[in-house]
Amino acid sequence: MLKYALTLCLYTCSLFVWGQDTKFWHWKDLEKDGVHGVSLFKAQQLLIDLKLKPAPIVIAILDGGIDTNHLQIKPLLWNNTKEIPGNHLDDDKNGYVDDLHGWNFLGNAAGQNINKASDEKSRIYHRYKSEFKQANLDSTIWDLKKKQTYKIWQQAAAEIIFTDEDADNLDFIKMARNAVVKMGVILIREIEDSNFTAEKLETYQPVGKLTADTKISYLRTLQALGIDKSNGHQSILGDLNEYISGKEQSAISMDNAPEDLRKNIIQDQYENFKDQYYGNNNITGPNAKHGTHVAGLAAGIVDTIVSNATFINPIRIMGVRVVPDGDEYDKDVALGIRYAVNNGAKIINMSFGKSFSPEQPWVDSAIRYAASKDVLIIHSAGNESYDLNVKSVYPNPYSTVFKDKANNLITVGASSDPIIAESILTDFSNYGNQIVDVLSPGNKIYSSLPNQNYGYLNGTSMSAPILSHIAALIRSYFPKLSAIEVKTILLQSCWKPEDENTLFPIPQKDQVKKLNEMSAEGGIINAALCIQNAMKFQSNKNKK
Repeated sequence: MLKYALTLCLYTCSLFVWGQDTKFWHWKDLEKDGVHGVSLFKAQQLLIDLKLKPAPIVIAILDGGIDTNHLQIKPLLWNNTKEIPGNHLDDDKNGYVDDLHGWNFLGNAAGQNINKASDEKSRIYHRYKSEFKQANLDSTIWDLKKKQTYKIWQQAAAEIIFTDEDADNLDFIKMARNAVVKMGVILIREIEDSNFTAEKLETYQPVGKLTADTKISYLRTLQALGIDKSNGHQSILGDLNEYISGKEQSAISMDNAPEDLRKNIIQDQYENFKDQYYGNNNITGPNAKHGTHVAGLAAGIVDTIVSNATFINPIRIMGVRVVPDGDEYDKDVALGIRYAVNNGAKIINMSFGKSFSPEQPWVDSAIRYAASKDVLIIHSAGNESYDLNVKSVYPNPYSTVFKDKANNLITVGASSDPIIAESILTDFSNYGNQIVDVLSPGNKIYSSLPNQNYGYLNGTSMSAPILSHIAALIRSYFPKLSAIEVKTILLQSCWKPEDENTLFPIPQKDQVKKLNEMSAEGGIINAALCIQNAMKFQSNKNKK
């Protein structure tokens, strides 16, 4: 799973002081506010002035879980009016019992849920290890399918190797984590705040010399790790422990097959796509951090100080839990897309991805099924700095099965702003103008978090729901426009540099790129332009 970016490298922190007026920079306007946001408030005012009545619109969030009790998300949840809450019956006969706000494909009827999962390359390697790891293989007798499977297995085997450099990096992060723990104990003793941020620590005046020295060391360690200063101490420890746990699993993945959690918990027949009706209605699951942040952006949660109280938010959020802490399973993704389509979603946000997709035809088919039902899919590009013109990640718009490119899918890369990254490009976003369509803010993005919290995350995972929100506004206020027409409008409505050959530095890297090398459109999505172009598009359509 390609979650938010955790940049474990040397990092030069911005000196810009973030406050209440800048935490929602991604919604703001370049001309008015001086940041490369998406001009949402300007777009909202345009819609208010049009005096149009919006039609309800549902965005399905295919992710790892959503905190349904969050005060700003709860009122915007999609409600399945065909289901009677809590009667343990499938009232609407869709195969999913009590699916009030969506469905969780990572659990079972008894209420157990998958939290962590291995990466796909480990699953592939051990799935075919006994078949292909042999001295004398005769490929001349294989059919085409087996040859393709062997090629994928070879790629997985090559990538599963844990190198000496990987081991050194893991040791470094472990030492850093242990130092952060020890320094945290000293600082908390005096600060009396167990979840202090580096921003708070910078302004704190220590009483004792030990605390003063520890403060300097703590800030330097976070800077070396590339951790954002707005993150709380406990959140930092959680992210570091999660990172270490994943790398430790990678270190033993060649010798040890991953635990078969599907067999132990979900208990479906994975190879049988017709075995579809598994899971439960707990769309929050055991870890809802990522999905709650994504849902808040898709819903358009904004600062009440700058938002327009007269603007009507027509969006409803459907939760579809298909992504564990680890790589998602193709079957769950394909069924999640079909569930969303069949239950009325017109926008599907998919902030995840992976480098291997053994059951890609299932997902390809589901994406094209969504197209046949007039559903637009927004997908994050990923956070590994890959050139997607060369390196594939999945889901992918191109299908080797259907021999085409999905016309209802938009792939989104992450933009930034010079006030936080010294550039309007991020140092983590995947790019490539043959795959990535457009850029959207993805650096230091503020949104909802579980347990009534809010905070910043980085990643193309944040870029996609910002675009999903804009797409939903167009579909709501201009409901006669099709998914393909909305996609056309979105891709035509970008801020672009006056000179398309302008080179932009990539932070922390000795590289420069043009925006049209990063994405096909060579620009950053702009909501106000989207509304203006939607008005023109609708007007021209009415004249025909």
